[in-house]
Amino acid sequence: MKLSNVQVAAISLAVFGGMLGLGFAADPLYNTFCRVTGFGGTTRIATAAPDKVADQMVHIRFDANVADMPLTFRPLQSDQTLKLGQHGLAFYEVTNPTDREYRVVATYNVTPHYAGPFFYKLECFCFEERVIAPGETKKLPVVYFVSADMQDDRVSRNLETITLSYTFFESSAYSGPKEAAVKGAANSAKPG
Repeated sequence: MKLSNVQVAAISLAVFGGMLGLGFAADPLYNTFCRVTGFGGTTRIATAAPDKVADQMVHIRFDANVADMPLTFRPLQSDQTLKLGQHGLAFYEVTNPTDREYRVVATYNVTPHYAGPFFYKLECFCFEERVIAPGETKKLPVVYFVSADMQDDRVSRNLETITLSYTFFESSAYSGPKEAAVKGAANSAKPG
């Protein structure tokens, strides 16, 4: 069966259009996949505190970074130790020492990456864009917990330390997903 030039052109155009569409959809699909599964150290979003608290302890370290801006950003505590399922409260502080306003968004992850599916945030400054006025200092809270289900995971059950890391980007220069509406919250599993 021979195809006419018009049929070959139509098939080629359809394949090109499909590949172009997949190219544009790849980033949002990958980000949704990471939020839902915790892949790559992406933490999950919880709407309620867990029911189950285990005796196993986990040590949480805090890290802060700024990408290409003169802002000062730091955790107000270096670490915390809590039980699996117990919620923790940590604070970060950002200061703008300049005479210019900055609009910023924070990206985040945990390491080791396989802890991502067990690390949940109840409240976080990373869910929305922030405006840091000239000379302003802001204290930013994070309410989180590590699911007690981690003790049942053969890879993660002996994990003793998790590092929660944030990086502030100027939002006009940032091309990744902004967590403003926390659309992924509806897709995240409720903690057990």
